[in-house]
Amino acid sequence: MWTLIKILLAIVFPPLSVLLHRGLGLDFLLDLILTILLYLPGQVHAIWLLIARPRQPQVVLHVAPA
Repeated sequence: MWTLIKILLAIVFPPLSVLLHRGLGLDFLLDLILTILLYLPGQVHAIWLLIARPRQPQVVLHVAPA
């Protein structure tokens, strides 16, 4: 269900769906540039990221108190 919402969001505003799926990084910046230059490449890139590249697990580092 969440994937369907992100795909619909990728059609309306591609950078937001990439931000929700991959976080703030190179994929987001690339999609933002593609969307600004031409809207359709931004949509294709966002949908491709959602379908072809599953979300990678986040690495969380915990710092022990001294």
